[in-house]
This record gives sequence, C-alpha cells and structure tokens, in this order.
Amino acid sequence: MKDHTAIVVQAPAKINLVLRVLNQLPNGYHALWSLMQTVELMDEISLSFYPQGSDILLRCPGGTVSTGQDNLIHRAAKLVFEQSKTQGGIEIDLTKRIPIAAGLGGGSSDAAATIYGLNQLLGLEWSTQKMASLGATLGSDVPFFFSAPTALVQGWGQDITAMQSSGNRWVVLVNPGFPIETKIAFQRLAERRNKILPISKHLHYIQENRGWSWENLMPLLENDFETVLFPEYESLGQLKTELLESGAEGALLSGSGPTVFGIFPDELSARQAKEAAERTPGRRAFAVPTA
Repeated sequence: MKDHTAIVVQAPAKINLVLRVLNQLPNGYHALWSLMQTVELMDEISLSFYPQGSDILLRCPGGTVSTGQDNLIHRAAKLVFEQSKTQGGIEIDLTKRIPIAAGLGGGSSDAAATIYGLNQLLGLEWSTQKMASLGATLGSDVPFFFSAPTALVQGWGQDITAMQSSGNRWVVLVNPGFPIETKIAFQRLAERRNKILPISKHLHYIQENRGWSWENLMPLLENDFETVLFPEYESLGQLKTELLESGAEGALLSGSGPTVFGIFPDELSARQAKEAAERTPGRRAFAVPTA
C-alpha cells in the first residue's frame, strides 16, 4: 500500500464580462448580476495525501501569498477534512501565476480547485452541488468555478446558471502592479454612487437565452466599479483606453479591480497588445484564450 497519493489540479482565473452590484442583502453581502468567464491563466495546485499524517502543510515557492491558516486553500482543505471526517495529513504545493488582489478570482479559484482535487483524491464522490455549497462558505466567487467556464452569477454568488458563448476569443489581462482590496472597492461604491440602475433588457435577453455571441456582447460590457474607481485610480481608465486603441473589441475592469482586460479576435492581435501594455514599468500582462 502506498504511503501517500497525489493529484495536480489547475485553477483558472476569471473575468467579469458584466458586473452589476445591486442592493445589500441581510447577510451583509451585495446582490450581484454578473456574467463570468474563465481564461487560461492558471494557478497549479499539487495535493499529496498521507493517511498517517495529521497536518495541513501549504507551500508556495517565491512567497507571493500567505501559507498560513488564513489562506483559502488551507481553509478549503480543513473544511473538506472536517466535512468528510477524513483522518490524515495533506501537503499542498501552490504554483501561483494569477496576480493576488487583482479582480481575477485567484484565491477563490484555488479554493474551488482544492475542494475538487480532494474530492477526487479521497474518493468522496461529492456532487458538484455539494462542492459548490461548501465553497460558498469560503467566499462568494468560489461556487462559480464549479460551473465554469461560463456562467451567470446572481445573489451573493450562490445562484449560478451555466451559460454558452459562441466562438472563441483571446483576452489580454493587464495588472497595473498595485492591489485594490475588495472591501475598499465596495466602500467606495457605497460612498459615491447615487442610485442603482436596473438590469437592462439586453442583459435580460442573454439571461433568458442562457448564452450570447461575442459580437453581441461587446456593447454590453459593464462594471459598476469603474465609475467609482477610475476617478481615484486614473491609470486604470488610461489602461482601458490603451487596450481599445490596440484593437480590443471591448475592454473592462475585472471584478473590483485593478486588472483591466481587453477582448481580441485572435492570438496575434492579443500578443501585440500584451507587448504594448508591458512597455509601461510595473505592469504584468498576459495574453490568454478564453477557457
């Protein structure tokens, strides 16, 4: 009998093609209406289970994130062990490629991948719904990754409808080199916006049809955080303009920022825009296909 078993799981980044922040709910979260899409920028998580062990050990070469009990991977692993009443230890190696505090859902994706990986590794045979429900206790973005690559996310993140998009696109992600904490972004939104606009009839049409074509979606890209964050972080608005001038069919802030993405029709134009974006010191840029 082996003294341990192992699995490697990929955790993709996400972008918000539409992000509407609606009324605040009794649980403190805000109701969302968001079209979310994964892209092929991946963290890699290696999980090794030791039946004779007893600890959760998380390593991340390069020291880009905390590896303590506050990390969502650590919390996800602990949750799976508690819920499954599994005895043993786990060693987790994280290769971090998705920028942190960047509006790309890296931490949430890592948590979802950990739950999924342990479900496979331990032979738990949990349903997708059960894994998503567990993930929801860790963060509002976590359940989406169990319905990836494309979904409409409503409520505080728990109401998910899988969607279909026709065709493929390349996405250029540009991180300006500074973080924006989600809590701060929501504070700015509460302080500065005057009213909450209703969901447009065009977005309701997408919801009813459970999908879209990229051509029809481009005029509908929208993120409520842009109106309150762009005045404070002028470089983000400039970055969006640069991507559009580089040939993006559409460009938008992702999540609560600060990463801005542009959508391109092909790999060549995306890679050229990536190279142009990286000429500004401090930025990190990625050209990746939609997942």
